[in-house]
Amino acid sequence: MPEVRTYINMTILKGEKGERGDRGTPGKAGHEGPPGSVGPTGPKGTKGQAGLPGDPCKTQHSAFSVGRRKSLHSVEYYQALVFDTVFVNLQNHFNMFQGKFHCKVPGVYFFNVNIHTWNFKETYLHIMKNEVQQAIVYAQPSDRSIMQSQSMMLELDLNDEVWVRLYKRERENAIYSDDVDIYITFNGYLIMPSVE
Repeated sequence: MPEVRTYINMTILKGEKGERGDRGTPGKAGHEGPPGSVGPTGPKGTKGQAGLPGDPCKTQHSAFSVGRRKSLHSVEYYQALVFDTVFVNLQNHFNMFQGKFHCKVPGVYFFNVNIHTWNFKETYLHIMKNEVQQAIVYAQPSDRSIMQSQSMMLELDLNDEVWVRLYKRERENAIYSDDVDIYITFNGYLIMPSVE
């Protein structure tokens, strides 16, 4: 005999759609996706307000110009040339009692010394940096007195000293001046400060 199988039509038994259930627990975050393409440029913003004013530029200066009204005969083997007249002495970097310029602003400086020779007497001076001679001002004894000059640039560090000294050898060493005119001058000024 043929086997009889029961068939149930599910479409007849299907009920009404139920209400939506509660939201489940969120799962773990997935891997970060690739970056998207660049979006279009936005509109230009409005101009902002001006900021506070900055510090003014600090310009460093150092300069001196001094003279001597009295003649000088060297009485020692080495003798510092001192001065009695001030034309310029910014921040008092030049010490009149010692006859020395004291470097307070490191950098490159220009120096110049001018003297007047004395008839029949030798003139022999050194421009000194600390205790080392840098340049010479020299004139042999002659029956004619002349003006002599020497100029140079020096790179100075803090507290270096620049000065002029007389150098006495066998012959008398002298420079001429008088109470009316100034024949002897010593000048120096900062050209460029060192970069900090």
